[in-house]
Amino acid sequence: MQDLPAFFDKLCSREQLASRIAALPRPLVFTNGVFDILHVGHVSYLARARALGASLVIGLNSDASARTLGKGPDRPLNREADRAAVLAALESVSLVALFDENMPLELLKLVRPDLYVKGGDYEIESLAETPLVRSWGGDARALPFIDGYSTTSLVRRIRG
Repeated sequence: MQDLPAFFDKLCSREQLASRIAALPRPLVFTNGVFDILHVGHVSYLARARALGASLVIGLNSDASARTLGKGPDRPLNREADRAAVLAALESVSLVALFDENMPLELLKLVRPDLYVKGGDYEIESLAETPLVRSWGGDARALPFIDGYSTTSLVRRIRG
């Protein structure tokens, strides 16, 4: 078996999460999503999220979870292992952990981030994640959405 690039070390199972989180510098920022076809909107958002703390953990929707989000029966286009590896290769990302639920509430309870961030296309106060993170003294924030970048519109354009 050939040696894997170092970024594969950023992939984290739920069983490893507590010890891996404990080793990360704080403040710790957490975000989540499908990140199906990575584009400039995604990487800009992730870089801005990381700039708000010392570490960035991504909760990645598993393939099964992503299929429940109404993005279409053929989504995600990229398998969870591939999506996780591409995210882990980004400099801004500290760890990537999969979750199977619709919302990352159980993962958030394990990570206990100092800050939870979502894109500006979400109303942060209406998300179930917000009061959960605030319950241990963390905060939640929506980052400005960059118009013109979405995986759904990109897929539509490709299929033309």
